[in-house]
Amino acid sequence: MINMRLDDGVAIVTLEHGKANALDLEFCEALAVLFEELRAMPEVRAVVVTGQAKMFSAGVDLKRLGAGGADYVRRFLPLLHRLYDALFFCPKPVVAAVNGHAIAGGAVLAACADRRVMARYSGNVGITELQVGVPLPALAFEIVRLVVPPRYLPEFVLGAATYASDDALIKGWVDEVVDGWELMPRAVRLARTYAALSPEAFAQSKAQIRQPVVERMAASGAAIDEAVTAIWTQDATLARVADYVAKTLNKA
Repeated sequence: MINMRLDDGVAIVTLEHGKANALDLEFCEALAVLFEELRAMPEVRAVVVTGQAKMFSAGVDLKRLGAGGADYVRRFLPLLHRLYDALFFCPKPVVAAVNGHAIAGGAVLAACADRRVMARYSGNVGITELQVGVPLPALAFEIVRLVVPPRYLPEFVLGAATYASDDALIKGWVDEVVDGWELMPRAVRLARTYAALSPEAFAQSKAQIRQPVVERMAASGAAIDEAVTAIWTQDATLARVADYVAKTLNKA
């Protein structure tokens, strides 16, 4: 499910959950627990997160969600929140080595990192939730709001499109695009650069960058998530998910 190795102070975390690294109950919890443990490990100075083959993460496992219905959704959304919270607020440097597609919740997962490096021609990035008929949960939305250029936020959220590597760079989904062979060396070099800084100063500066998310979540996060959960658990929404799976995922 997850492979982690330590390379001279840098934890290399490789997502290995099926072909798509789809986010389900078990994967969200396992990845959240790992990041909660990493923050307490003194031998880890920085983290690189990557996927396998041409897939970083395809986002929420819609087949599991559709099969599990409203009860599954109510169990899943808090775990998705825990996952994003663990990555986004990790006080240590986190670099996403985007090796392939990062779609919907997978794009948010990459956005949790401090820097995002993508392999050229490897896949697409974007938040496609509205294609399925669901809004982003509160924390996921605030992460995207903080990370992407404000001028593109409405396009990304409402347009629900995905962008190939070079367009993803132009529009701010990723910070760098490199050839595939250079992806991991570049990501590790970035991680080591951050790891050489004062851990306390880095953590404090990172917390200040993320403070607007903390404030927005405190002000309205609970109310937004209540509304989001209500939409995700509607019969009409679950029917849209099932239709999307039948027309898109099963066909693929």
